[in-house]
Amino acid sequence: MSVTVRPLGDKDFFPWLGLFEGYSEFYQSDLTDEKALRVWSWVIDKNHDLDGAVAVNENGDFVGFTLYRAFPRTLSGDVGLFVDDLFVATDAREDGVGRALLDFAKEYAKSHGYRQLQWITAADNETAQKLYDEVGTRTSWVTYEAEV
Repeated sequence: MSVTVRPLGDKDFFPWLGLFEGYSEFYQSDLTDEKALRVWSWVIDKNHDLDGAVAVNENGDFVGFTLYRAFPRTLSGDVGLFVDDLFVATDAREDGVGRALLDFAKEYAKSHGYRQLQWITAADNETAQKLYDEVGTRTSWVTYEAEV
């Protein structure tokens, strides 16, 4: 499958929404209209930190997306790019779409002078981890979270 990765644009809401629904379902997260619209408003707001890209196949179908944002790296005194979300449609998996999305994010980071690309995935997402082990380095950091 041949894919092109490009930045998300104002008119991409409905095809992106289909993928975002699949992403939410994959991670068993309830998706409301309000939540989807809020995330989309962040993506298209040039004053918001969140940005994104979409993978489009040769038929013009959206087959994957990634959302990312810059973050300060205090111990390095520089800036990195954090990939918050990466999703590939079920029928496009293992066709290089995830790699193409990460390559796009890496080039985006380079073009903005960011020094590192970081992302996380679920511990049981072994399919994604196969790709991630090829394109990145698994770290020794442990992630925590707390409700506020």
